[in-house]
Amino acid sequence: MSPDAELEIMIRARYSLVEIVSSEEERVEECLRRLAAALGKRFCCWSAVRGLYDDALLTSRSSSTVDPKIALSEALKQERPALYLFKDLRPFLSDKVIMRQLKETAMALQSSPKTIFMLETVHDLPQGLDKEVTVFDFPRPTQQELERLLDEVQAELPGAAALPTEVREQLAQAALGLTRREAENALARALITCGRLGAETVAAVLEEKKQTIRKGGLLEYIEGCTGMQAVGGLKGLKSWVNKRTLAFTQEARDFGLPAPRGVLLLGVQGCGKSLCAKAVSAAWQMPILRLDVGRLFTSLIGSSESNMREAIKMAESIAPCVLWIDEIEKAFAGSRGSESDGGTSSRILATFLTWLQEKKDGVFVIATANDISSLPPELLRKGRLDETFFVDLPSAQERAEIFAIHLAKRRRNPALFALDNLALASEGFSGSEIEQAIVAALYEAFDERRDLQNEHILAALRQTVPLSRTRREEVQALREWAAARARSAS
Repeated sequence: MSPDAELEIMIRARYSLVEIVSSEEERVEECLRRLAAALGKRFCCWSAVRGLYDDALLTSRSSSTVDPKIALSEALKQERPALYLFKDLRPFLSDKVIMRQLKETAMALQSSPKTIFMLETVHDLPQGLDKEVTVFDFPRPTQQELERLLDEVQAELPGAAALPTEVREQLAQAALGLTRREAENALARALITCGRLGAETVAAVLEEKKQTIRKGGLLEYIEGCTGMQAVGGLKGLKSWVNKRTLAFTQEARDFGLPAPRGVLLLGVQGCGKSLCAKAVSAAWQMPILRLDVGRLFTSLIGSSESNMREAIKMAESIAPCVLWIDEIEKAFAGSRGSESDGGTSSRILATFLTWLQEKKDGVFVIATANDISSLPPELLRKGRLDETFFVDLPSAQERAEIFAIHLAKRRRNPALFALDNLALASEGFSGSEIEQAIVAALYEAFDERRDLQNEHILAALRQTVPLSRTRREEVQALREWAAARARSAS
């Protein structure tokens, strides 16, 4: 249902007080202006700078209405059916008198043809007002809206022909997740870069999208991911991923397949869990977004939960995509029996788990974890994620593959090295420890002004104490837990 239709239902149902959560002030105003005209109502706005002003005149009725108490009284006094949009009223609600007046105004308007809308960028209502207010999250532009915007921009270009349908869809898909203003900036950037709109401008739009994601601070757009060929071993996980390569297509929907929900990669540190997350996005040719859960938490009450909802909304708008949550056990460590953060961790976890259960968009979640003792049991339940894979220390054959991958990555021919001997010498090593041994060996070879030899790598391996020895008990306990509770990635 479109935002116009949902808001019209609220107006016709005589909802007296509605909070609209959005950073797109212009789109919200346009939407309410259309509804006011269609329903034969007057439309007025209020801001702390201009006071209460009539949309038709675009001038302030009275400078005294800058005071929200007077503005609310004026809205209640007017007899004509109207829609009132109060912008950034939340900071004034710390005044108990204004909050009391807003509640009484809302109750008085329940039987009148007037509605007050509060426009806020974050849902953060003070306690005592939440029962009086209906919250509406104003969605970002849909693909159809973005295609109409493309047509408008193209029509303003002198001598430009209409965009082919396929190009329109590609550009609109690339701009999904942006606000309308951000989409306009992205198209302007594309026009300056390429001189026209076309298939070649998709990259310019995506670049603007990456900047927007970075500005948000909650999600990070990961670039330069390599495919599954960069992952040594883990044939079980690779097979599972390969069978789902086309799972997000319409063909899969027609066959009756649901979109994959996600996986939890549990295992020993340094064994390639994060690398697998990036490799999946490359194998499926989908963008990957990393959720920095640490940035979700803020000191303002309610903002942390709002940040989680905003991150989810952004990921859904970019779907299909991969949402990567690294070391998820640290993110929700405070959700199990600890109220030291006022229950914020528990509420964020509840929001995340509910979304995992109910989500229908093509957002594939990859969560990685090292410590099973800190994982909330709710996360492990089937239905929220498709599978839990255990990424163990690599076997001898897998270690040989890992040596070959990292040697080739550093422009060395793996066939010139005794990979089987290196694999035997690296018993108990993780993939990252093998990589660092090769790096250390390269330094030694470079210092000697010789090319890399087997003995350099063997010496580096002898000088390394792997994590499987220093944390032997913890690694063994993890293996024992996963033996009966998780699927092997190898």
